[in-house]
Amino acid sequence: MAKSCCQTPKPDTAVHNDPRWRRVLWIALFANAAMFVVEMIAGVAADSRSLQADALDFFGDAANYAISLGVAGMALAWRAKAALLKAATMLAFGIWVIGYAIYGLMAGADPEPATMGVVGTLALATNAMVALMLFRFRDGDANMRSVWICSRNDAIGNIAVLGAALGVFGTGQAWPDLLVASIMAGLALWGSVEVFGQARRELAHE
Repeated sequence: MAKSCCQTPKPDTAVHNDPRWRRVLWIALFANAAMFVVEMIAGVAADSRSLQADALDFFGDAANYAISLGVAGMALAWRAKAALLKAATMLAFGIWVIGYAIYGLMAGADPEPATMGVVGTLALATNAMVALMLFRFRDGDANMRSVWICSRNDAIGNIAVLGAALGVFGTGQAWPDLLVASIMAGLALWGSVEVFGQARRELAHE
């Protein structure tokens, strides 16, 4: 029978201190920090809520990778506590994006689809690269799993941003951009629940 998505994966006690794990985290940290700057500038210029939301997600992920590097060699309890912190940031991001999308709906927005498409493609390539590098570590402890979930959600979110760009171009309206921003918020909320649950289970067994 296939392993349940709610089942806590058996942590690999050696992998968390693997030099390859640290190297991937450093690459992911710099890639996400760079994309935060690029996407925030482009999002403001294009008046795109989904690009700005994705930029803040890049910033949050860069911070999360830094946290993961800081606790990589520590005991499971500390790594689980770090995962709880990251789950809280994912939750906060999701709530913020929902509020920002509602504000855009009320205040009005005029997103520029060409910029959304170009920058969204670059963001997708960046996140796909990071997700592929992290794929082998996806069944580690809650800290490792939180990193994988963030990267997975980011790649899905980037595809949605490209869909929003096509929607804005085809309809001439802002609602596809606002809709995608809301979907990205849902991904963040769902991911935070997954990470929070596993981290709590790991702490309960300490």
